[in-house]
Amino acid sequence: MNNTFRLSPLFIALAATLSTCAHADDTSSAASSKDGFIEGSSLNLDLKNYYFNHDRHDGKQDSKEWGQGFIGVFESGFTQGTVGFGIDANAMLGLKLDGGGGSGGLSILPTTAPNPNKVNLYGNAPTTFSSAGGALKMRAFDTVLKVGDLFLNNPVIAGGATRLLPMTFQGFSLTNTSIDHLTFDAGQVSFDKLFNQSGNGRIGTYYGTLPDNEHSKHMSWAGATYTGVQGMTSSLYTSQLKDIWNQVYYDLDYNWALNDLVSLNPGFHYYHTQDSGQALLGSIDNNTFSVHMGVTVGHQTVTTSLQKVNGNTPFDYIQDGDSIYLDNSQQYSDFNAPGEKSWKLQYAYDFVGWGLPGLTSSASYTRGTMDLTKATTAADSGYNYYNADGKDAKHWERDLDMKYVVQQGEAKNLSVRVRWATDRGGDGYKAVDHNVDEYRVIVDYPINIF
Repeated sequence: MNNTFRLSPLFIALAATLSTCAHADDTSSAASSKDGFIEGSSLNLDLKNYYFNHDRHDGKQDSKEWGQGFIGVFESGFTQGTVGFGIDANAMLGLKLDGGGGSGGLSILPTTAPNPNKVNLYGNAPTTFSSAGGALKMRAFDTVLKVGDLFLNNPVIAGGATRLLPMTFQGFSLTNTSIDHLTFDAGQVSFDKLFNQSGNGRIGTYYGTLPDNEHSKHMSWAGATYTGVQGMTSSLYTSQLKDIWNQVYYDLDYNWALNDLVSLNPGFHYYHTQDSGQALLGSIDNNTFSVHMGVTVGHQTVTTSLQKVNGNTPFDYIQDGDSIYLDNSQQYSDFNAPGEKSWKLQYAYDFVGWGLPGLTSSASYTRGTMDLTKATTAADSGYNYYNADGKDAKHWERDLDMKYVVQQGEAKNLSVRVRWATDRGGDGYKAVDHNVDEYRVIVDYPINIF
């Protein structure tokens, strides 16, 4: 087991960049601070209505939840001077419109523990749940430090906003943009607030089961994103979930316009995960990658992708987060089981070609195969729940997605999105529900108050 954490040259590069900035003149800092604490502030309100139906076909209880969310985010500017200070604040409220009482568990609404006397039955969800938080921030030259409640979105730790309310983390983050087209990102967090919770808890993982009364104390990360070549984006990140794993991520994405009508989009994503410290989830040595190629002709895009998990544990990431930047991570399944190979074919159409700007759609089919007899069975592993009889395990998923965004008028930016996923699996694939349909209807109305 790997008991040390090597942060890669990214932390060193970040430190060197900050040192260079400290010797720069104050001209750029003064110019960037002229907006002021009040003048540079903003207040945004997001009204989100979310319906989620998880329809099981294996005799278990179906899950249905419906809620209305209110997310208010205030961001101040910075006080003027070489070093500027500011604050960020957020307040969130979730209202239950329907759900619970045996049909919960979809992370839209809070739920009680499953009833041991009934299969997959959850208790009543509260009628309301809420949270509030804030962060202090400081800017010096091209560096911004934030301490407190954070919205994070990078390949190794991403809260995302795929449910009624977004996830937040407690800790600190540091970003630096001293070098043109290069953004440095680093930080450490100790707690998170999940999508359907009012309070904070220790950071867990999506697929791993930790021993009783054990948890990771914090997660640290450092990374950089480069956009210096037209059409290209490349990122390199390293992270540590203390006493669980070290993780490295790299990607390369390129949009190449052949002419005004045709463009190509090749891309690559790679994660390496290795157990570290006390290895609370057991031994982990996992290399997972995906590659894709998209071809756009006019308003149509066809994308094909391949994905492979190399290791006897699944590719895992932060609990309820969106830090899985892999091409075959779909609405229902991530296609990330031990040793899983998968492929996807997707077709997307932008209806601006029919004179309907704001209306977009996509349809995809993804298929995965794996030999689960090679998955870990060690008693001290947090991943020893896979079906040992699944030598020729397989499953597929079909996804349909349509979204409309109002382009003008009083309701500008209001969006309505409908998502449908169907997942079917063979008898060898029983780690999760493997014969399900999911329906989601999301109405989102972001309002810029000032």
